[in-house]
Amino acid sequence: MSNELSMNEPKQRRLFGCTGNMWIYALGVMGINLAIGLVNSYQAEFFNKILHADLIAIAIIILVAKIVSIIADFVIGNLIDRARFKSGKMRPWILISAFPLAVFTMLSFVAIPFDNIQGAGADAARYVYIAFILIVWNVSMTLADIPSQGMLSFVSKDPADTNNAAGIANTLKSGALAISGIFITVVCMLTGSGDVGTKEYLITAGIMCAIGLVFQLLMYFKCKEMVKSTTSSAMSFKEMFKELKNNKMILIVLVTYLLGFGRNIGLGIAVQATCILLRDGVNFSAIPVIGSIFPETMYGDACSWAIGITSALASTVTILLNPVINKKLGEKNYFIIAGVYGFILSFTSFLLYALIPVPAGATSTAWTARSLWAIWIYQFFFSFSYAPNAYLPMVMTADIVDYQEWKTGKRTEGTQFAILSMSNKLSNALSVSLGILLIGAIGYSSSEYNAAVQAGTAAIHNYVTDDMQVKAWAIYFLVPGICMLASSIPMLFYKIDKKTKIEMRAELARRHLALEGAQGESVELAEAPIETAEQPTAQEPEVEEKEDKQE
Repeated sequence: MSNELSMNEPKQRRLFGCTGNMWIYALGVMGINLAIGLVNSYQAEFFNKILHADLIAIAIIILVAKIVSIIADFVIGNLIDRARFKSGKMRPWILISAFPLAVFTMLSFVAIPFDNIQGAGADAARYVYIAFILIVWNVSMTLADIPSQGMLSFVSKDPADTNNAAGIANTLKSGALAISGIFITVVCMLTGSGDVGTKEYLITAGIMCAIGLVFQLLMYFKCKEMVKSTTSSAMSFKEMFKELKNNKMILIVLVTYLLGFGRNIGLGIAVQATCILLRDGVNFSAIPVIGSIFPETMYGDACSWAIGITSALASTVTILLNPVINKKLGEKNYFIIAGVYGFILSFTSFLLYALIPVPAGATSTAWTARSLWAIWIYQFFFSFSYAPNAYLPMVMTADIVDYQEWKTGKRTEGTQFAILSMSNKLSNALSVSLGILLIGAIGYSSSEYNAAVQAGTAAIHNYVTDDMQVKAWAIYFLVPGICMLASSIPMLFYKIDKKTKIEMRAELARRHLALEGAQGESVELAEAPIETAEQPTAQEPEVEEKEDKQE
């Protein structure tokens, strides 16, 4: 089918296999995820460190806020399916969501002086505000996330192009989710601060929101919907749950997200994990070039980028290769192989970290099984298993949209991608909230850690013990591997293989052509009475003549 489409359409200029339309789509996805990455990585630490809220309480509020946003998924998906805009099906929603996402992301990092309130009202006001800002941010994120994912089905008529667009979008998305750590470190350098404070958080949020808003608006103004949706039908809540119940393929996507909730647990606790795993901070002064850029010892959130830098490199390589690997293996095999590989690497790395003894007095940059260098090696090899988890569900859902139209005659992109967004958000809710909850449960608090840093090395080691490090490493590194293995099990029942795709797309192409032909005939029939209305007048004399003869 892809060859036929490419013959019928004018040849377009491409960069790395993607048209301009596909690149603009990918940049828009990146813009949205700049805000998502910043909030997921730093919001809990901001509330704990700047607003002085309890970490476990924050985890519970995050879980509640994300459940509320999951309900919003169904509402927004239903609105998208019901709406009729002249400018397209998904594009208008990209514009509608752009400013709320930017505004509420900024508000998420505004310091409110709750400690100045006298009495018990301080805590009540603090947690009410945190709950409010978390809920409205998550709803605004949902409003941006669903149409941006649904737009994938419209960027090209060629399924191969859709896969390539998903690949490049996923590449930029992964970079956007991870880049907030680099932004915040650069801001600290510009402000001359060795620590991330109120000013650094707000400046970082402002820069990232501005960039994200530009790219999101670019998606609205410049990304075209190449596929015209004519068969969508809106669904009620009851019908939406029925769709989830009856659509086995989208149910598999949901279950893989639920079982694999811990895959991204490291993103939500990156700052806290950095404080614990690199308890002595990071000092690059002895390394040429890098040492001149970072001459001072950095602690905690000021160097959270360091712990995941090799992970980002390995993931980027895999993301770029995703379309090629997926074409070779298929979604089912690729997902399962990545899950098994991730578990093996995760489990092996945990054993090395936990069982190999570390010499007394060794720093975070000494050559030990728990050093920054060792963590970089563990993450580099493990992170090759991350990229398929973000890429494959998007491709699978785009296929499921076609699959359901093939089976039922209904095409409900809004609903299908709302379920995808809901699955992702539910998984993320469990991941972020449980990760923060577990980190709080093992005894971590940003205020206590910062106090220990001020007191010196001995105080740091008394607070962040070897046992706390092993527990944090299990949360940060072992849990993702176990979840990857678990999420591979449902994929054994996934049915949309290469043969099925060819068959269903050929049949859908025939149906669409027949529909276009039927619409053309209706137009001709609608015009026909105009021509026949004149005929009786011309034939009247003849009829009268015949009647005279009969008489």
